[in-house]
Amino acid sequence: MSILEVKDLNFSWGENHVLNNVSFSFPENELIAVLGINGAGKSTLLKCINKILKPNSGEINLLNSNIDKLNLTDLAKNVSYVPQSVLTSFSMDVFDVVLLGRRPHLSWRINVKDRDKVSETLRFFGLEDFAFRKFDQLSGGERQRVIIAKSVAQDPSLFLMDEPTSDLDLKNQIEVMKRIKKIITESNNSKSALIAIHDVNIAARFADRILLLHEGKILANGTPEKVLTTENIATVFGVTCDIIPKTKMSPIRIIVKDEINIGEIEEE
Repeated sequence: MSILEVKDLNFSWGENHVLNNVSFSFPENELIAVLGINGAGKSTLLKCINKILKPNSGEINLLNSNIDKLNLTDLAKNVSYVPQSVLTSFSMDVFDVVLLGRRPHLSWRINVKDRDKVSETLRFFGLEDFAFRKFDQLSGGERQRVIIAKSVAQDPSLFLMDEPTSDLDLKNQIEVMKRIKKIITESNNSKSALIAIHDVNIAARFADRILLLHEGKILANGTPEKVLTTENIATVFGVTCDIIPKTKMSPIRIIVKDEINIGEIEEE
Protein backbone atom coordinates (compact mmCIF):
# COMPACT_ATOMS: atom_id res chain seq x y z
CA MET A 1 0.00 0.00 0.00
CA SER A 2 1.20 3.51 -0.83
CA ILE A 3 1.75 5.77 2.16
CA LEU A 4 1.84 8.84 -0.08
CA GLU A 5 0.89 9.55 -3.67
CA VAL A 6 1.44 12.94 -5.30
CA LYS A 7 -0.05 13.61 -8.74
CA ASP A 8 0.75 16.57 -11.04
CA LEU A 9 1.44 18.96 -8.16
CA ASN A 10 1.91 22.61 -9.06
CA PHE A 11 2.73 25.52 -6.76
CA SER A 12 3.85 29.06 -7.47
CA TRP A 13 4.54 32.31 -5.69
CA GLY A 14 3.07 34.76 -8.19
CA GLU A 15 5.06 34.32 -11.40
CA ASN A 16 7.64 32.12 -9.69
CA HIS A 17 6.71 28.51 -10.45
CA VAL A 18 8.28 26.49 -7.63
CA LEU A 19 6.78 23.05 -8.36
CA ASN A 20 5.85 21.96 -11.88
CA ASN A 21 3.75 18.82 -12.38
CA VAL A 22 5.53 16.90 -9.61
CA SER A 23 4.37 13.27 -9.36
CA PHE A 24 5.66 10.39 -7.25
CA SER A 25 4.53 7.76 -4.77
CA PHE A 26 6.16 5.47 -2.26
CA PRO A 27 5.13 2.54 -0.08
CA GLU A 28 5.31 1.92 3.65
CA ASN A 29 8.57 1.42 5.53
CA GLU A 30 10.73 3.53 3.21
CA LEU A 31 12.88 6.56 3.91
CA ILE A 32 12.84 8.98 0.98
CA ALA A 33 15.38 11.81 0.75
CA VAL A 34 14.60 14.95 -1.25
CA LEU A 35 17.71 16.61 -2.68
CA GLY A 36 18.14 19.84 -4.58
CA ILE A 37 19.70 23.28 -4.34
CA ASN A 38 18.24 26.13 -2.28
CA GLY A 39 14.99 27.22 -3.90
CA ALA A 40 14.45 23.90 -5.68
CA GLY A 41 11.12 23.41 -3.91
CA LYS A 42 12.04 20.90 -1.20
CA SER A 43 10.45 22.82 1.69
CA THR A 44 7.50 23.86 -0.47
CA LEU A 45 6.80 20.24 -1.34
CA LEU A 46 6.71 19.22 2.33
CA LYS A 47 4.47 22.16 3.24
CA CYS A 48 2.00 21.30 0.47
CA ILE A 49 1.78 17.73 1.73
CA ASN A 50 1.18 19.00 5.27
CA LYS A 51 -1.46 21.54 4.12
CA ILE A 52 0.62 24.48 5.31
CA LEU A 53 0.58 25.67 1.71
CA LYS A 54 -2.21 25.13 -0.80
CA PRO A 55 -1.08 23.93 -4.24
CA ASN A 56 -2.32 25.65 -7.40
CA SER A 57 -3.33 22.26 -8.74
CA GLY A 58 -2.68 18.57 -8.36
CA GLU A 59 -3.65 15.83 -5.95
CA ILE A 60 -2.10 14.48 -2.76
CA ASN A 61 -3.29 11.17 -1.33
CA LEU A 62 -2.28 9.95 2.11
CA LEU A 63 -3.07 6.30 2.85
CA ASN A 64 -5.41 6.35 -0.17
CA SER A 65 -7.34 9.39 1.12
CA ASN A 66 -7.18 12.83 -0.48
CA ILE A 67 -5.69 15.21 2.09
CA ASP A 68 -8.23 17.88 1.11
CA LYS A 69 -10.86 15.68 2.74
CA LEU A 70 -8.93 15.31 6.01
CA ASN A 71 -9.45 17.78 8.84
CA LEU A 72 -6.36 19.03 10.66
CA THR A 73 -6.77 16.61 13.58
CA ASP A 74 -6.96 13.56 11.31
CA LEU A 75 -4.02 14.86 9.29
CA ALA A 76 -1.97 15.36 12.49
CA LYS A 77 -2.71 11.79 13.58
CA ASN A 78 -1.08 10.54 10.40
CA VAL A 79 1.56 13.16 9.55
CA SER A 80 4.21 14.81 11.71
CA TYR A 81 6.27 17.76 10.49
CA VAL A 82 9.73 18.90 11.55
CA PRO A 83 10.48 22.41 10.21
CA GLN A 84 13.94 23.73 9.39
CA SER A 85 14.10 25.76 12.59
CA VAL A 86 12.01 26.42 15.67
CA LEU A 87 11.97 29.80 17.36
CA THR A 88 10.37 30.24 20.75
CA SER A 89 10.34 32.94 23.39
CA PHE A 90 8.39 31.02 26.02
CA SER A 91 9.73 28.67 28.65
CA MET A 92 8.54 25.05 28.66
CA ASP A 93 10.05 21.83 29.94
CA VAL A 94 11.40 19.53 27.25
CA PHE A 95 9.08 16.76 28.49
CA ASP A 96 6.07 19.00 27.84
CA VAL A 97 7.35 19.98 24.39
CA VAL A 98 7.58 16.32 23.38
CA LEU A 99 4.18 15.72 25.00
CA LEU A 100 2.70 18.22 22.53
CA GLY A 101 3.27 15.56 19.91
CA ARG A 102 0.53 13.51 21.58
CA ARG A 103 -2.03 16.30 21.20
CA PRO A 104 -3.83 14.83 18.12
CA HIS A 105 -4.45 11.62 20.10
CA LEU A 106 -5.69 13.23 23.32
CA SER A 107 -9.31 13.40 24.41
CA TRP A 108 -10.06 15.26 27.64
CA ARG A 109 -6.92 14.53 29.56
CA ILE A 110 -3.38 13.19 29.31
CA ASN A 111 -3.25 9.53 30.25
CA VAL A 112 -0.48 7.15 31.34
CA LYS A 113 -0.04 5.86 27.79
CA ASP A 114 0.80 9.36 26.55
CA ARG A 115 3.33 10.01 29.32
CA ASP A 116 4.90 6.59 28.78
CA LYS A 117 5.20 7.31 25.06
CA VAL A 118 7.03 10.57 25.81
CA SER A 119 9.37 8.88 28.28
CA GLU A 120 10.08 6.08 25.81
CA THR A 121 10.83 8.58 23.04
CA LEU A 122 13.17 10.63 25.22
CA ARG A 123 15.10 7.46 26.09
CA PHE A 124 15.19 6.42 22.43
CA PHE A 125 16.94 9.69 21.49
CA GLY A 126 19.13 9.81 24.60
CA LEU A 127 17.35 12.90 25.92
CA GLU A 128 16.44 11.68 29.42
CA ASP A 129 18.71 14.29 31.05
CA PHE A 130 16.93 17.02 29.08
CA ALA A 131 13.43 16.13 30.28
CA PHE A 132 13.08 18.97 32.78
CA ARG A 133 15.36 21.51 31.19
CA LYS A 134 13.75 24.57 29.61
CA PHE A 135 13.37 24.32 25.86
CA ASP A 136 14.20 28.00 25.29
CA GLN A 137 17.52 27.55 27.09
CA LEU A 138 18.78 24.80 24.79
CA SER A 139 21.23 25.19 21.94
CA GLY A 140 19.99 25.06 18.35
CA GLY A 141 21.09 21.46 17.92
CA GLU A 142 19.51 20.39 21.21
CA ARG A 143 16.21 22.03 20.23
CA GLN A 144 16.30 20.24 16.90
CA ARG A 145 16.69 16.85 18.59
CA VAL A 146 13.75 17.65 20.89
CA ILE A 147 11.50 18.63 17.96
CA ILE A 148 12.42 15.40 16.17
CA ALA A 149 11.53 13.50 19.37
CA LYS A 150 8.20 15.36 19.47
CA SER A 151 7.43 14.20 15.93
CA VAL A 152 8.21 10.60 16.87
CA ALA A 153 6.01 10.77 19.98
CA GLN A 154 3.21 11.86 17.65
CA ASP A 155 3.35 8.31 16.21
CA PRO A 156 2.37 9.19 12.61
CA SER A 157 2.32 7.09 9.47
CA LEU A 158 4.35 9.71 7.60
CA PHE A 159 7.24 11.81 8.87
CA LEU A 160 7.92 15.04 6.99
CA MET A 161 11.29 16.46 7.99
CA ASP A 162 12.88 19.60 6.59
CA GLU A 163 16.65 19.57 7.09
CA PRO A 164 16.44 17.65 10.41
CA THR A 165 20.24 17.42 10.75
CA SER A 166 21.14 21.00 9.75
CA ASP A 167 21.99 22.21 13.28
CA LEU A 168 23.49 18.95 14.54
CA ASP A 169 27.15 18.10 15.00
CA LEU A 170 28.54 15.18 13.02
CA LYS A 171 27.98 12.58 15.74
CA ASN A 172 24.36 13.60 16.33
CA GLN A 173 23.66 13.75 12.59
CA ILE A 174 24.53 10.06 12.32
CA GLU A 175 22.80 9.06 15.56
CA VAL A 176 19.56 10.86 14.71
CA MET A 177 19.43 9.46 11.18
CA LYS A 178 20.10 5.94 12.49
CA ARG A 179 17.18 6.26 14.89
CA ILE A 180 14.83 7.62 12.23
CA LYS A 181 15.86 4.78 9.91
CA LYS A 182 15.28 2.27 12.71
CA ILE A 183 11.74 3.57 13.28
CA ILE A 184 10.96 3.29 9.57
CA THR A 185 12.44 -0.13 8.90
CA GLU A 186 11.64 -1.90 12.16
CA SER A 187 8.19 -0.55 12.85
CA ASN A 188 5.36 -3.02 13.32
CA ASN A 189 3.09 -0.39 11.78
CA SER A 190 3.13 1.27 8.37
CA LYS A 191 5.55 4.19 8.59
CA SER A 192 7.60 6.11 6.06
CA ALA A 193 9.60 9.34 6.01
CA LEU A 194 10.09 12.10 3.44
CA ILE A 195 13.16 14.08 4.40
CA ALA A 196 14.47 17.22 2.68
CA ILE A 197 18.23 17.32 3.11
CA HIS A 198 21.34 19.00 1.71
CA ASP A 199 24.01 16.42 2.52
CA VAL A 200 24.20 13.99 -0.40
CA ASN A 201 26.26 11.49 1.56
CA ILE A 202 23.78 11.39 4.44
CA ALA A 203 21.05 10.82 1.85
CA ALA A 204 23.07 8.11 0.12
CA ARG A 205 23.70 6.28 3.37
CA PHE A 206 20.22 6.29 4.87
CA ALA A 207 17.67 6.74 2.06
CA ASP A 208 15.92 3.85 0.37
CA ARG A 209 15.09 6.22 -2.47
CA ILE A 210 16.03 9.74 -3.52
CA LEU A 211 13.91 12.40 -5.24
CA LEU A 212 16.23 14.81 -7.04
CA LEU A 213 14.50 18.16 -7.63
CA HIS A 214 15.71 20.51 -10.34
CA GLU A 215 13.99 23.66 -11.60
CA GLY A 216 10.71 22.67 -9.99
CA LYS A 217 10.62 19.16 -11.44
CA ILE A 218 11.81 15.71 -10.45
CA LEU A 219 14.98 15.12 -12.45
CA ALA A 220 15.49 11.62 -11.04
CA ASN A 221 13.66 9.25 -8.71
CA GLY A 222 15.18 5.97 -7.55
CA THR A 223 17.81 4.31 -5.40
CA PRO A 224 20.89 6.34 -4.40
CA GLU A 225 22.95 4.32 -6.88
CA LYS A 226 20.58 5.20 -9.71
CA VAL A 227 20.07 8.88 -8.87
CA LEU A 228 23.48 10.02 -7.62
CA THR A 229 25.42 10.00 -10.87
CA THR A 230 28.15 12.45 -11.87
CA GLU A 231 25.85 13.80 -14.58
CA ASN A 232 22.89 14.39 -12.25
CA ILE A 233 25.05 15.98 -9.57
CA ALA A 234 26.67 18.27 -12.15
CA THR A 235 23.26 19.28 -13.53
CA VAL A 236 21.63 19.98 -10.18
CA PHE A 237 24.45 21.19 -7.95
CA GLY A 238 26.91 22.58 -10.50
CA VAL A 239 29.90 20.64 -9.19
CA THR A 240 32.18 17.89 -10.42
CA CYS A 241 32.58 14.82 -8.26
CA ASP A 242 33.99 11.33 -7.95
CA ILE A 243 31.64 8.53 -6.94
CA ILE A 244 32.82 5.60 -4.84
CA PRO A 245 30.46 2.69 -5.55
CA LYS A 246 28.46 0.92 -2.87
CA THR A 247 30.07 -2.15 -1.28
CA LYS A 248 28.95 -4.70 1.30
CA MET A 249 30.68 -2.59 3.96
CA SER A 250 29.77 0.96 2.93
CA PRO A 251 27.14 2.94 0.98
CA ILE A 252 27.80 4.87 -2.19
CA ARG A 253 29.91 7.95 -1.44
CA ILE A 254 30.24 11.24 -3.31
CA ILE A 255 33.51 13.15 -3.24
CA VAL A 256 32.88 16.72 -4.40
CA LYS A 257 35.82 18.13 -6.38
CA ASP A 258 35.10 21.59 -7.78
CA GLU A 259 32.41 23.94 -9.02
CA ILE A 260 31.48 23.99 -12.68
CA ASN A 261 31.91 27.33 -14.42
CA ILE A 262 28.95 27.47 -16.80
CA GLY A 263 30.55 30.28 -18.78
CA GLU A 264 33.62 28.19 -19.48
CA ILE A 265 31.48 25.21 -20.54
CA GLU A 266 29.54 27.36 -22.98
CA GLU A 267 32.78 28.73 -24.48
CA GLU A 268 34.06 25.22 -25.07
